[in-house]
This record gives sequence, structure tokens and C-alpha cells, in this order.
Amino acid sequence: MDLDRLGRRDPWDGVRAVVAGFGVSGFAAADNLLHLGAAVTALDESADGKEEQAELLGVLGADIRLGEGATATLPEDVDVLVTSPGWRPDAPLLRQARARGVPVWGEVELAWRLRDPEHASPWLCVTGTNGKTTTVQMLQAILRAAGLRSVAAGNVGLPLVEAVMDPTPYDVLAVELSSFQLHYTRSMAAESAAVLNVAEDHLDWYAGPTAMRDYAADKGRVYENVERACVYNVADAETERLVREADVQEGARAIGFTLGMPGVGQLGVVEDILVDRAFIEQRGTSAAELCTVADLPAPAPHVVANALAAAALARAHGVSQQAVRDGLRGFRPDGHRIELVAEHSGVRWVDDSKATNPHAAQSSLRAYEHVVWVAGGLAKGARFDDLVSGVRDRLRGVVLLGRDRGVIAEALARHAPDVPVIDVGGGETEHEQRPMERVVEASARLARPGDTVLLAPGCASMDLFASYADRGEQFAAAVREWTGRD
Repeated sequence: MDLDRLGRRDPWDGVRAVVAGFGVSGFAAADNLLHLGAAVTALDESADGKEEQAELLGVLGADIRLGEGATATLPEDVDVLVTSPGWRPDAPLLRQARARGVPVWGEVELAWRLRDPEHASPWLCVTGTNGKTTTVQMLQAILRAAGLRSVAAGNVGLPLVEAVMDPTPYDVLAVELSSFQLHYTRSMAAESAAVLNVAEDHLDWYAGPTAMRDYAADKGRVYENVERACVYNVADAETERLVREADVQEGARAIGFTLGMPGVGQLGVVEDILVDRAFIEQRGTSAAELCTVADLPAPAPHVVANALAAAALARAHGVSQQAVRDGLRGFRPDGHRIELVAEHSGVRWVDDSKATNPHAAQSSLRAYEHVVWVAGGLAKGARFDDLVSGVRDRLRGVVLLGRDRGVIAEALARHAPDVPVIDVGGGETEHEQRPMERVVEASARLARPGDTVLLAPGCASMDLFASYADRGEQFAAAVREWTGRD
């Protein structure tokens, strides 16, 4: 059986597929493989919250195995293993597949193979350590402002398999891809793609001395076989290196974005105006206005950079300047992204709980002049020395919480020893419960009029909170309670 030749319109009868991981993307993969005629076995170590989906797929003929030990052994007679993106390559099931020569696909790889050959929607893809979701949502807003039928899909929004299998084809897809998803992707050829930035993250997933190089290489997969434009960050040399090393289709262009004056073939900023010197005929001598910084939801540098990347992908697709402007003007980000919670007694309280790694936290901190920084959680193997060195002059004080707060405390001691630090604990004792109330009280002691208290933890949240959203909501609730006392 030649799996590489199987596509949307081919018979899948006789294909024996195992779907590892029964989350949103796993369910979508299993469901659509069943509809195509494949024999599907779905595996997951946890049955929590999956009972209804399992029952539905069972009625359709799938073999569902949920619970402890379900993923320990790869079933016999398997033609392909479709894995959820969070599964590390050294997971036993994946090791067994490789040892037996069974192809391992991610949901993205499966989705690419299932596109309708007669109505294949082009993909505009975004990856990077930080800013992916905001950029894809900005791109989606621009595409819709241009009157295109589009959807945000992949790591955000609709599962990609569902997007490509929609009976009414989309004009274009705005696709967010994580490094995990790209790791298991081989044949994708995006119309255009962007790597926003590459910084330390997920080094608990990419193990060993080559972890950072492997992580960057997976990000770079998004550029392989690109048709029109490889969009890179002028301020991040690694993204340009990934473009230079990519094997792209003839005619594909490298398009940079910068917060400064753009060169030819770039998008950038001139006197608070976002401009295009890449997709206009007179780019050698002039630039086209796209929108102003004031049109964006916030003037923070990383927000401007995300808008430029989204605009570059849209312009590569042929979207007008007016649609870029209208889309960005109407865009509103999801919660917990540099979201103003309150302003009280001259102090601004800002929730950027989505800043879950040092690079994201640094981008957020650079948006404010004087900051009381709330940080800590699960560091995922990251280091904070570069972050602290880069922002120490902005720090009025730091409030630390969470399991790996000591990693940040050590970086502060090395590079910002004069900055006051208050440690509210990691939730290990009863005294340390309800951490956000203690965070807000400590922050209020450090803050002065004109300062910003910024929740930009630089860490994941699951040591103390259900999610980054839960962390942000508890912070906001504690702020509102504190500021409402006067």
C-alpha cells in the first residue's frame, strides 16, 4: 500500500490507522479517517471528558481504547500512526512505530494530504516562539475584511482536518503551527509562511545538547516548499537563517518585517505608520501606507511586529492596502494579552498571563517604562539571564510565585541585585494558597504612581492554576478586589 499516493478522493478502505491522543485534533483525525473508509483505532491514556466522543466514534466503527496503559503498545497490523502534537518523539508508541517502519503523521500532515485537489485552499502559515495566535487572528481579520471566506485553523481555532474537509472550500486558511505540529509534518507546501521569532521554549520537550537547534529546525520546516513568500523578522537573525536554508519553490521571495525603516522587500514603520516596500511596483523608491500604530489594539512593539507579519502574509496573497487597514482597525485580541485590568491611584494593572516564556515576557516588559513585574510558574527548562539583563532598568520591583520562581530569583540576584524582590511562595503550604491575593498586596507595596504592575510570568501556569487564562482571571479578580477597597 502506497500511503504517499493516498489523497482526498482515493479509497481508504483497508488502511489501518492508529490515532494517538484523543483531544480536539485527534478526534477530528479519527472522525474523518472513518468517513474516508479507514479502519481506525484511537488511543489515549485519559478517558476524562472523552466519553461522548468515544461513544460517537464507536458507533461509526472505531476501536476506542482509553485509560491507563492504552498507549503502551502499538497494535499489530498498522499502516499509519497519526499522533497528537504534544507527544514527544521518544514516547513508547512512537518508538515502536519507527522500529516497525510505520509512518508517523501529525494532524497537519494528514490535513495536507486530505485537501481537495480540485479546490485546494492555500495556506498562510505562522509559527514562532511568541505571537502566533495574535498574528493568525490579525491575519484572519484582514482576510475577512478583504471579503475572503477564510478561517483560523491549526494550533488555534478549527482543527485543520475539519477545515480542509469542509464541503464548501475556503478561499484561504490562516494557519497557526507549533513546533510540535511541524515536527511531524513533511509534505506541506504553504503559499506563504512566517517565523515570527525563535527563543528558548519547550526545552523540556526538546532534550539534550542539541535541544535549541532541534527546536529552531522544527520551526524552519514551515518554510519548506513555500510558493510565494517566506516572511522573517529582521530583528531576529535566526528567522532569516531559516529562510536562507529552506528549499522553496522557484519564485518564492524572502520578505522581512521590522519596527524600523524598511528596506526594499520589507514591511516596517515610518513615523508611526506601518508601510509596505515589498508588494508595490515602486518599492525601490517609495512605500505604501497600510495603517497607523494608533489603528492597532496596543502600541506595544510586539503587537506592531505581529501586525506587520500578518500584513506581509496577506499582501503576499494579494490583499489590498485598504483591507489590511480595515482588518487591523477592527481586530481585538483574546483576553490575557497585555490587557488593562484597572488603573488606580496612578498605577496601571496589566494582565499578560499569556506571556508563558521569557521571550514573551521580555516583549511585554519592554512596552512599559517602570514596572512591578509579577513572574514565575513552570519554567520548562528556560533561563532568565538575558531577560533580566535586558529589562533591569525598567524594574521597580519583582513579585515571584510558582514552582520555578527560584530560577528567576537567581537571575535577578546575578543581574539586578538592587531590585526589590518579594517571594509569595509556590503554593506548597496552606499559608501560600490563594496566591494572587498575596501577589496583588505585594505589588501594591512596591508600585509608585506612574508604574505598571505587569503579570507577565515568563512561565507556564499549571503548577498553581488550571491554565494561563485561569491565572489571568484570578489576577484580575484580586486586582479588582484590592482597588475597590478605597
